[in-house]
Amino acid sequence: MPRTTIFTDKAPKPIGPYSQAVRVGNTLFISGQIPIDPSTGQLVKGSVKEQTERVLENIKAILEAAGYSLVDVAWVFVALKDLSRFSEFNEVYSRYFKENPPARITVEVSNLPGGALIEISAIAVKD
Repeated sequence: MPRTTIFTDKAPKPIGPYSQAVRVGNTLFISGQIPIDPSTGQLVKGSVKEQTERVLENIKAILEAAGYSLVDVAWVFVALKDLSRFSEFNEVYSRYFKENPPARITVEVSNLPGGALIEISAIAVKD
């Protein structure tokens, strides 16, 4: 199966030896995204809500660059620094995945790159 690396300037540049996303066949694997503003390269400061919105906008940009959209997302992995902020995260997340939301796992982690409060990765599939 052909393998294609995806890159867009509308999402943060990778800060290590990884791609923003890789498409294999009709499946798109999106690397973990933290709340970096692609226009400044800086971590978005603020609440879990603000950081979640930035991360989901980054994921949306990567999806669009690959010819996908949020409705194609089948699976999401969420790492939260503090699970007590789960409802705040969900409030923003639910605005992006209104109908038929993807399968998801959410875990609490002790630390994330750059001191981020959240990191999200996703898998999308085109029919």
